[in-house]
Amino acid sequence: MQSATPAAPAVRETLERVLASNTFGRSERARKLLRYLVEREQAGEADKLKGYCIAMDVFGRDADFDSSTDAVVRVQIGRLRDLLKQYAEAEGAGDPLRIVIPRGSYAPLYKRNQAFVPTAEKAEEKAARSAPLAVHEENAPAAPAGPPPMPKAGRRPWMAWPLAVIAGAAIGILLATQGGAFMAPGQSPAIHGPGEFTGSIRIATADELPLVFLVVPEPDEGVQRVAAAMRTGLSGFDTIEFIGRSPASKPDPVADPISFIFRVLPGREKGSVAVELQNIGSGRVLFSRNLAERDVEASKVDDAVASILSAAVPASGTIYAYLDQTDLDRGLAHCLLLNDNYYLDPNAGTHEKAYRCFEKLLAENGKSAIIYSEISALQVEAVTDGYRYPPDASTDTATAMAHRALQIASSSPYVYRANGFLDSRVGTAEESIRWMRRAYELNTYDLSMAAAYAYALIFAGRYAEGTPIMARAVDLSSAHPQWWDFALFAGALSLGNIRQAIRATGPLNPTGTKPHYLAARLVAANLGGDVGEELKLRGELTRRFPEFVLNPRAIFRHRNFPPDMTELLVRALRTAGLGTGS
Repeated sequence: MQSATPAAPAVRETLERVLASNTFGRSERARKLLRYLVEREQAGEADKLKGYCIAMDVFGRDADFDSSTDAVVRVQIGRLRDLLKQYAEAEGAGDPLRIVIPRGSYAPLYKRNQAFVPTAEKAEEKAARSAPLAVHEENAPAAPAGPPPMPKAGRRPWMAWPLAVIAGAAIGILLATQGGAFMAPGQSPAIHGPGEFTGSIRIATADELPLVFLVVPEPDEGVQRVAAAMRTGLSGFDTIEFIGRSPASKPDPVADPISFIFRVLPGREKGSVAVELQNIGSGRVLFSRNLAERDVEASKVDDAVASILSAAVPASGTIYAYLDQTDLDRGLAHCLLLNDNYYLDPNAGTHEKAYRCFEKLLAENGKSAIIYSEISALQVEAVTDGYRYPPDASTDTATAMAHRALQIASSSPYVYRANGFLDSRVGTAEESIRWMRRAYELNTYDLSMAAAYAYALIFAGRYAEGTPIMARAVDLSSAHPQWWDFALFAGALSLGNIRQAIRATGPLNPTGTKPHYLAARLVAANLGGDVGEELKLRGELTRRFPEFVLNPRAIFRHRNFPPDMTELLVRALRTAGLGTGS
């Protein structure tokens, strides 16, 4: 008689079905916690499922975590048990296997639904059904789960969205298809969860992101101060999975090609601190920066860490560049790279590649809130700039996607940024600022969130507030999209800071597809007295963007520029010899 212990593929299939359910659709924390518990148990590490490890690995707590004062694990485990019970009694009533977290333990058990157990096996099943699952090496991929049902649209904070209900059908179309997991060539699937180094090959799923550990071997005061700031900052980035400690066991270069370690060490000079980023798979040191003693001071450490993390962690940073160069970008990571390519070089081609990639993730049963967030932003871009794909782009769909992202992850800065971007184009400036401020507050170490907040302020006419924030973001970042520079130009020009405005236009691409970027370069050339460059740029604008030249005011209004900024730019362009006063 076959063993009553369920096989690993059955557990994986059940896990994916539960995570894709409507019951779990509104709780990103519960999904993350359940996947962590099951995958650690499947990897043979049930004995390591302690509250302390869960607090650090799942909820981003640091090494000072104290369960007596911080009840996050107990509260979330209790909520998880309730959700599993709700699922088993409703959506999962017909599932052949059920996942249970018993009281007094964090290790999951797997119980067969008696309605699916053959009569001859029921006696044995009764004795064995509570036994934990043994670890098996399996080579069959997990069956893909279906897409989560879309909940009914409700009210967004600060603003009602009646269009979200209309756009529900559009999301249904995007979610109608289904596919398998992303997998690197030559890989065979096996269980591998966050922080695990089991010697097995990692499955590349649609939602998979780089895994980042933080290693702090020294008790030095400056080292600890930098490490604390890095721990806080890393926990706020949606572009990685962050584990706030050293790897639990020896890293496996074969199993962990997209895992990385940040090390914080004493620097070469007295009082300095070194930060090093290493890829576990290759052992290569990808990033190294030495912070001088003055940079480690309490008043400056946040800026220093923001500069490091913003250079290393987003899709424009070192980690993703390594994935791209080594052909390790898969699933969500690949889409984020394409998305970053679009914002660095905005045109119809880069936009379509990014959009199609996220669209495919939805078809592959991707559930990450960042997918919905970025599709929402790309929909807005398609409507605003008239891109050919998707052919049915609308603010209705963008609204529904942003709404869905908020339902999935109500504490994600990327979600709030997407909603703020939407409001900047189709809503009100004040609503946009509220969204963007929240995104910035959720992770002040992510310079892209600072830039988004500053952009919202500047294009609401609040130049004195937004321009210094944008200037900080630009100064601290090693690479960033051109819209940061254009916003800094617009804010500085509106404040009368001509030198800063001219300097901000330097990175703007004169051969790109944004006429207002080229117009900013023209204004800067005129203000700086560069007659040759002014003549060249005026001719370029006239040749490539005749409609803009005829009526620049219409373009600025279409992009919701403040009236006073619009008039200032029109006058500046007229002074530079463009147009006839339109």
